[in-house]
Amino acid sequence: MTVYLPLAKSMEKQLGRPVAIYSARDFGTFVERTRRGEFDIVLTAPHLAWLAHQDAGYAPLMKYAEPTRGLLVVARASAYRRPEEMRGRTITTADASALTVLATEAELAARGIERRIDYRTRDAGTHLNAVMQVLNGRADAVMLGLHPYLLLPPEVRARLRILAETGPLSSLMYLTHPRLRARDTEAIRRGILAFAATAEGARVLRRGGYGSFVPADDGELPALQAYALQVREMLRAPR
Repeated sequence: MTVYLPLAKSMEKQLGRPVAIYSARDFGTFVERTRRGEFDIVLTAPHLAWLAHQDAGYAPLMKYAEPTRGLLVVARASAYRRPEEMRGRTITTADASALTVLATEAELAARGIERRIDYRTRDAGTHLNAVMQVLNGRADAVMLGLHPYLLLPPEVRARLRILAETGPLSSLMYLTHPRLRARDTEAIRRGILAFAATAEGARVLRRGGYGSFVPADDGELPALQAYALQVREMLRAPR
């Protein structure tokens, strides 16, 4: 909320109306609220953008230029040096349905290390909670995305070490609901770009490793379909 409040203020100037920021307690709740069309604008991972587009007609507008990556991270002081050492260990995540988590699991599987067979996972609810479980000795490693990793407090990041990473993945995407008029969508686009041109916007983009904003369209969503369908099945399963 703190990171995106300045962006909301920039949009308010372009739209001439208040802009409120909402989140959800977990990915499942966020996906359901998106499916119901509760948000005029969503900022979400690309595989969840596929679901938003398919289920509620949301249209991609902008995205961060720099791709993200899935990371497998351990405590800097730990003895782990190879991903293969995760056999029999516990790995924590913010949420199992995050794109970077799914991609990291796929990277481990390619090395012959299978979830539920070779290691256990535990959801912690937030990136910081997941990281702190590692630092407090309650988990052996954490799976998280590059951008959330860069947004961790520097003193926390200094106590961590990246053990493995995936290839590049498409970054977070802004989408608008179809009920918005074309002129409102254009004003939102201008608000995003105006924010990027400010000193505060530049700091947010630099700190998160986002690069800049670039246009997005639904042409790139089909490549995320497999991950999106995997999440859909995960959310349907009883918890």
